[in-house]
Amino acid sequence: MSSVVSPAKPVSSGRGEPSVNIIEKTDEEILAIADPLWRDLVRNSNESKYGEFVKNFSNSLSRAMNQVVAGHQFANSELARNLSEDVDSLGIIRRGEHVTVLYRQRSSKKEGEWLGRLVLGYENGEVRIFGASIF
Repeated sequence: MSSVVSPAKPVSSGRGEPSVNIIEKTDEEILAIADPLWRDLVRNSNESKYGEFVKNFSNSLSRAMNQVVAGHQFANSELARNLSEDVDSLGIIRRGEHVTVLYRQRSSKKEGEWLGRLVLGYENGEVRIFGASIF
C-alpha cells in the first residue's frame, strides 16, 4: 500500500531515529490506505477467516487478540458474518501518532447502521491496524 501514496514526512520518534507519522498525511492519502484495509476486514470477517482478519494488525493488537474469543465472535455474531460492502467514510481524527477513520457500516441481514472505527499508525515503517471495532 505504501506505493499507492507518497511517503509521509519523517518526524522524530523521541528515540533518536526519524519515524513516519501518519497524521502528516492528507485525508485523501489516509483514505487510500484505510479503505482497502477496512474492506479486507469486512470480507475476512464475513468469511470467518481469522488469520487473514488479523494479518495487518500491529504486534501489540495481535498479541492482545485471543484467537479463541475472536473465533467465537466469528461463529456466533450474525453482524460479524454479514457485514455489507455498502460503507461510507465519515471522517478522520488525528491524535498523537495514530489516525482514527470512522465508517458508517451496514449489514446485509440486519436493519440499521453501525459505527466502524479503524485506528492506523506506523510500526516498523509500515501502516498497521492498532484498533478496529464496530459499535
